[in-house]
Amino acid sequence: MKSMTQLFNQRDWMGEVRMKLLAGPLLILMILGMMILPLPPFVLDLLFTFNIALAILVLLVSMFAEKPLEFAAFPSVLLFTTLLRLSLNVASTRIVLLNGHEGGAAAGKVIEAFGTFLVGGNFAVGLVVFIILVVINFMVITKGAGRIAEVGARFMLDAMPGKQMAIDADLNAGLIGEEDAKNRREEVAQEADFYGSMDGASKFVRGDAMAGLVIMVVNVLGGLMIGMLQHGMGFADAGQTYTLLTIGDGLVAQIPALVISTAAGVTVSRVNTDQDVGQQMMSQLFVNPQVMILGAIVMGLLGIIPGMPNLVFIIFTVLLATLAWFLTRQKDQQLVEQDMAETPVPVQETPEASWDDVQLVDTLGLEVGHRLIPLVDARQQGELLGRIKSVRKKFAQEVGFLPPVVHIRDNLELDPSAYVLSLKGAEIGRAEAQTGKWLAIDPGQVSGELQGTATEDPAFGLPAVWIDSEQREHAQVFGYTVVDASTVIATHLNHLLHRHSPEMLGRQEVQKLLDKVGDDQKALVEEVVPKAISLTVLQRILQHLLEEDVSIRDMRTILDTLAEYAPQQQDAGELTSLVRVALGRAITQQWFVGQETLNVMGLDAQLEQVLLQAMNGNGAMEPGLADTLMTQTEQALGRHEEAGEPPVLVVQHSLRAVLARFLRRRLRHLVVMSQAEIPDDRTLRVVTVVGGGS
Repeated sequence: MKSMTQLFNQRDWMGEVRMKLLAGPLLILMILGMMILPLPPFVLDLLFTFNIALAILVLLVSMFAEKPLEFAAFPSVLLFTTLLRLSLNVASTRIVLLNGHEGGAAAGKVIEAFGTFLVGGNFAVGLVVFIILVVINFMVITKGAGRIAEVGARFMLDAMPGKQMAIDADLNAGLIGEEDAKNRREEVAQEADFYGSMDGASKFVRGDAMAGLVIMVVNVLGGLMIGMLQHGMGFADAGQTYTLLTIGDGLVAQIPALVISTAAGVTVSRVNTDQDVGQQMMSQLFVNPQVMILGAIVMGLLGIIPGMPNLVFIIFTVLLATLAWFLTRQKDQQLVEQDMAETPVPVQETPEASWDDVQLVDTLGLEVGHRLIPLVDARQQGELLGRIKSVRKKFAQEVGFLPPVVHIRDNLELDPSAYVLSLKGAEIGRAEAQTGKWLAIDPGQVSGELQGTATEDPAFGLPAVWIDSEQREHAQVFGYTVVDASTVIATHLNHLLHRHSPEMLGRQEVQKLLDKVGDDQKALVEEVVPKAISLTVLQRILQHLLEEDVSIRDMRTILDTLAEYAPQQQDAGELTSLVRVALGRAITQQWFVGQETLNVMGLDAQLEQVLLQAMNGNGAMEPGLADTLMTQTEQALGRHEEAGEPPVLVVQHSLRAVLARFLRRRLRHLVVMSQAEIPDDRTLRVVTVVGGGS
């Protein structure tokens, strides 16, 4: 029984789908058939009545729609209704010319009613009314609606980039999700398509009005010729009969056309709110009692002028005055209620604190002074949001995990041009950027000086100058690196992201990395975590790698190494050293791109022996030895970088971890590698020696 019910439901659903798919083609075929096949008067009455009912429905739908996109099918409806009216004109013209000599009812009761009752059987009055309706439709409603649609389409296309940037800004700031952003982008595109379609569809209505005039002239002339030549009617009788039928036919078509044009004007002229047109008019037109009072005074003054219809003006004066009194009373009542709401209430007991009072800090934050707000405002073409998005994407591609979203807010307590970068609520960077100006950075080999505000590059501490746009080309000629304010902040952010990457790598990020690797290497992931090591130990290993600027993109090699050594070794530091050896080729490639011979720094043999003895003894260096090592390394690093070589110090494997932790406290950019990390196909050459009186 259940299967039979499901079968019938499926058949009903499939039938409904077929009807929706065939509705459009069937309507077009019906319209074409009306143009070709002769229709009896009764069928013509039904179709004319259907056309009038359809026009009324379209007008009501447009009136009750709160947004234009709620009636997005209106351009297509406009096209179909226009074709329907034209096909009815063709069908009615055929029957009027064939059977018009038989009398007013020959073309159907609807045409007869419009030709006799509405205009009193006077073809002259009917002709004037018809021409007036055509002029109103063609010159006023359709032309105005078409102009509004044209301007709306133009403004919508001009505003699309700004709206798209606003959506990207909200998405980048974490205010909306991917699905919401997708829906908003589709809505923006649909609005542009709608107004563009309405601009084109209005031309159909204008053409329909012109066609109505032509059809009327052709029907009148054709009716006179047919009545006089074929049916032997007199000129007056033929003119009276065929002209009335033609006027009735024209009115039957033009009145629905006028209604449809009105619906088009209502649709394109409305403002997007949460109210329909009627609610907007009532809530905005009849709300001010002062307007009603002034209107009543003007109407009253007009009503007392001699010769005026005093009773009519007095009626409207009383109505406006009554409405003004009602609005004033309603407004006073609202003020009383507002005062009562603002009256201090007795002090109540303070509610208990709850978890709703807990405000979690943002992992990454950017606070800007009020002069920097245009940089992060998509409506003002701010470029910083796009730059931050690119920085996060580049960081994920280079380092190997996605950094948190940067939450941006303004802070009026900051200096107007200042900005602050924070990590987990704590400040990690602060600088100033000047909107509308350019930062000319001195890379060390400039050939001239610039006029401007001297400062330092916030990312790398290089000397720089804030200059006006007019000096930009001169600065580039002098050898300066010139960037705008958005690039300055984005570069500073990128630098701090790399520097603080270990702190941003939490357990959630590590788990997402494992999930991503598990898509292809599920068995490998399960063998390492949690069988060999815990998620916490893996997090520490990855953080150790990031502390020394080692990318963790090659998670497969990292997990392969841990799967081999973790069962025998659980210390995170030792496992990190083993992973570094496995990643040795990538680490070497990072600092020596395309070089077969590696020019590096090395320790003096005597100093290296002393350090080995100290490490094998109590595992710590004496203060004097530590100071000497730091000083000599700093001097050697200076000579090494002056020669244009990468800041890489190569030591024995047993010393690498200790020296890296010690030396990088002050020499942040120094890279300490072990000999075991150098690939066998590379030649190692020590060009700078640390210690030994060098």
